Formats: sequence, C-alpha cells, structure tokens
Amino acid sequence: MDTAQGETVQKPKWAREIERFVSIKSQFVLWGNIYDVYPYQKSDAIIPLNLTGYLTHLLSDNEYELIVQYEPLMGFSLLKGDEESFKTVSDHGLKDGHYQTTLIKSIDIIEKIIHNNTLYATIILNFSSRLGDTSGNDTHEFYYRIFRLLQNASAKIIGETQNPKFNLLFWFIDKENDLPTWYSIDNPKIKTLPLPKPDFLIRKTIISKLSPKIAGFNEVSPQKQEDIIGAFVDETNNLFANEILSIIALAIREAIEFSKIGEAIKMYKLGIVENEWAKISIQKILNAPAELSKRVKGQTRAINKVSEILKRAYYNLSGAQYSKRSNRPKGVLFFAGATGVGKTELAKSITGLIFGSETHYIRFDMSEFSAAHADQRLLGAPPGYVGYEMGGELTNAIKQNPFSVILFDEIEKANPKILDIFLQILDDGRLTSGRGETVYFSEALIIFTSNLGIYDVTPSGEKIQKVNFTMGYEQMSQIIMESIEEFFKYRLQRAEILNRIGKNIIVFDFIRHESAVEIFDKMVATLFENIKENYAITIKITKEAKAKLVDRATADLSMGGRGVGNELEEILVNPLSSLIFEMQLQAGESIGIYDAICEEGVCRLIAKKLSLGK
Repeated sequence: MDTAQGETVQKPKWAREIERFVSIKSQFVLWGNIYDVYPYQKSDAIIPLNLTGYLTHLLSDNEYELIVQYEPLMGFSLLKGDEESFKTVSDHGLKDGHYQTTLIKSIDIIEKIIHNNTLYATIILNFSSRLGDTSGNDTHEFYYRIFRLLQNASAKIIGETQNPKFNLLFWFIDKENDLPTWYSIDNPKIKTLPLPKPDFLIRKTIISKLSPKIAGFNEVSPQKQEDIIGAFVDETNNLFANEILSIIALAIREAIEFSKIGEAIKMYKLGIVENEWAKISIQKILNAPAELSKRVKGQTRAINKVSEILKRAYYNLSGAQYSKRSNRPKGVLFFAGATGVGKTELAKSITGLIFGSETHYIRFDMSEFSAAHADQRLLGAPPGYVGYEMGGELTNAIKQNPFSVILFDEIEKANPKILDIFLQILDDGRLTSGRGETVYFSEALIIFTSNLGIYDVTPSGEKIQKVNFTMGYEQMSQIIMESIEEFFKYRLQRAEILNRIGKNIIVFDFIRHESAVEIFDKMVATLFENIKENYAITIKITKEAKAKLVDRATADLSMGGRGVGNELEEILVNPLSSLIFEMQLQAGESIGIYDAICEEGVCRLIAKKLSLGK
C-alpha cells in the first residue's frame, strides 16, 4: 500500500508508549488484540504486519539489533539480527534461524540475552497465555525466574547511544489476568499495555490504501470515493483489521463494485450470500394488508400499521432519519393488547409473508427470563462459568439465521437487566455473546408483545380489569398506552426503551363478536381441510348446526381468539374424533353434521354418512 508523498501514518498509542518507555521499563505486557495486523509505514508504503512483525520493525527503528521470539513447544526463532549475534550473546547456535528447547531450559538463554552488554536485544514471549497448557508445573519456576530477571535488569549504554536503554522482554497474552496477579499487579518495573481493536484512524488508513484494488474504484468521483470510504470505516467499527482485509478480499473475489462495498460488509458479517429481503417482491408488500387479514381477524388497525412498517423495512429506512448508515434492525414493533387477540399470530403471519415460511420465526417467552442472570441464557455465560461452551440462545439463533422475525413475548416479565440487551439491539444492531462472538440484527425484524394496561395487580395479588369489551377502541387504546408509558418511564425508569421503539406501539382491539365468528369459520375450515388432506374424508355441516356451535364458541370472548379455539376443541374437534371412530369412516367417504347437542359439559354431534355426489 503506497501513501501520498509526505503523508504519514500515526502509530498506535501502545506503540508510542513502548518507544517512550524503553529507557524506563525492561518488561512489557501486551494484551487484547494481539492476533491482529497493524499498518506499519516504511518510506512511502504502508505494510500490514502481525504484532510480532510490527514490533520487530518498531524496535529496529529504535536501535534494537537482535530480536528473538520464544514460543511454547517451538523454542526460539530469529526475527531480527544474525545467527552469529545470537550465538555470541546466548552461547547457543541456531539451525536455520531456530533453536528448539523446553520452557525450563529457555530461561538460561533468556537471562543471557537480557544481561548482555554487546548489543540491544529483545525477547518476545509469544502465545504466553498457553504456557500453562503446554508446560504444566514448569510455568511456576519460569514465572519466578523471569520475575527475578525483571528485578535485576538494568538500563545499558551500548555503542554510540547517549541515552541508556533496557534489553527488553515482551509478554503477548490474550487477557490481562492471564499472568499471575503477583507478577504484574503493583509492579512498577513492568509496563502493561492494552491493544484495542483498530480505531477510526487505523481503519481509515487500511481502507483508504486498499480500496483502489476494488473493482469500480476509479469509476466514481473523488468526492464519492471519500463518502464510500467514510461509510466503509463507520460500518467496520469494532471489527479487527484482519476482518477489514477479509472484506476487501471478499469484494475482489466476488467482483463486488466499490460503490456497493456494503454488500461485501454484509456478506462478511452475516456469513451469507443470499439476501432474503431482496427476494421479496414489491407486490407482496403492497398486498400485505389483504394477506395478513387472511390469518389475523379483527385487527385492521394493527395490520395497516404493520404494513406501513414493512414498507419502511423493505427500503431499509429504519433509523434513516438519524444516520445515512444505520445498522439498526429492519424494523421494530411493539404489540400491546389482551391475551388471544392475535399478537403472536400476526408475528407468525409477518414471518410467512416476508420469508415464505415460519422457519424464520424465533420466539422468546420473557416470563422464562425473569430471574437474575437470565441475560446469560440469551447471550451465553462468560468464560469460566457453566454453559460457556453452549453460547447464548439469542446469539446462537440469530447467528444461524440472521434473516428472522424475533418475538420477545410479554416483555414486561423480563428481568430489568435484559432491557440493556434490547437497547443495544435497537441502537447498534449487534450483540456480543459470552464467547466474544459478535452477531448482527440488521436483517431482523424485532417484535415485542405486552399485556400491560389490561389489568392492575393489587398488593394481595388480585387482578383488577382496567379495560373491557364495553369500551370503544380509542378509550381502550389510550388506557393501554398510558399504562405502557407509566411502566417504562416511572416504574422501571427506562424511558429510553420507549424512545427507541418510537411510534411503533400497536394496540390490538378486543376480539369482538363479528371477528370471533370469522375466527371460528377459519378454524372450522382449517379443521375440515386437514381431515380431508390427511384421511380423504369429507366433512360437511348444516347452517343450523354451525350456528349452534358458533353461539357456544363465541359466548365468552374474554380469552380472545385462543378462547374460541379452546371451546371449538371441546364442542367440535373432540366429538368429531369420536364420531369418525364410531362410524368407522374410510378414505373417500363423506359425512354431514346436522346438529350439535351439549349437555352437562359433554358435546355430541348428530351426523350421517353422505352418498357420493351429495
């Protein structure tokens, strides 16, 4: 990667710290992002180097002539300098730049190199977090001997150098606590430096220098190039530099135009090539009200509102008023209303409409996540805790299927800590699992449901109805909206949740009699179709018999459509099952139901076989 003449790349903060402290500290601990690459400037070129390579160049520029790496099981390897210099200061020869030895035997060599007065030298202890796994109890002696070496080290003036410097030893570890606490805590002779993921400047450096390799870069104007690079930098926030290189390589391999680099980013993040949203026809979205109404009855207002949000999701406009490059979910919906009014059914219907099947539907019953630490079920347990290897239920689900409708049922029952998870999803469109894996929600539709406002619970646990069938929709809706606002703003003191959901709260009406009859008709038709499809038996019913069943099934609508279904099972499904057995119906036969009689909680059907053609 070439830089413009005179252009320089700023070194990372940790690299500048090393240069500043080589005269003060003899040992450095580098932890965190140790497996990434870093852009190193050599003359007018930018070279992406792994940490070992970057540190080798950095120290070479600071007069370190011998740089040696030690790896568990592998031994020593020469990074900078010649084999003769290594032999001079260590009393051991190298073969093809390598010397294999055990951890314990390596200590003498390390001590000789650090104490030498011939040249400035550095030892890099790579993969130090693996020492315990590979060397067992030998690590205890190793830590102590290297700790003692630290205490006895002194800065040296070698050659023409005016300022004394230490011969250096570097630990590369995954996490800050991978070294024994007694070794590094409150130890003024050691410098511990965290290595973060690449910041804005590093990402921009890498992207700016490599973007010309992507097809179509030179076909867009300089201003457009700058805009796309800016978007690229923003959308790779929290990624490793290695991942940015992978995205660029993916774009080159898949022949993705520079102007469409977002497709390569999405492809890399989601691990998927096909965009399920791109398969949806505009006509399907336009027909959403009619299609959704086939399954969900009596909720015209809710269906119309959902259809508006689906149009916004189709064109990826969720959060577009706040940012040109929003990574928020495709859409967010909050369904409020009584039990059995169609909230869950509408969520399933949306899934079928968008993705063609309900396999993209993911449901979490938030009453199961009310306990402390319930968030670990969603995200996964942290390292060292039971269940770490399994990962989180939510992060696993979205990783397997990023194109999903995710339903969080009865959100008010969730542990308050889980609300922080929801905030991150709605704000950033991503979560990090307990295993450190990042999953993305940018292609998902998020739906919350709630029963807030339907009733109040007294201190004694008694439920008092707040809304009922006698109320009109507007009055009922106002009471429910006020209850939702009171719950989040004042009881939980989490008004920011409502701010993220915005105007997407949809209050479902009660299932009133006319809608209940439609639900009944739909369920009966589905029942008869299933019997015909599975057993080739045709069921017919007279208007009179059906009217009796309708009256019975819709007499109590307090449980909504679910209550209609439960009653239908009692008055039709169970008696019909008995009838088919008693009449010993065979494939190809038909029966007609003429009457339904329910006495003392037991229902029976009056029916007879029909001759062909009737």
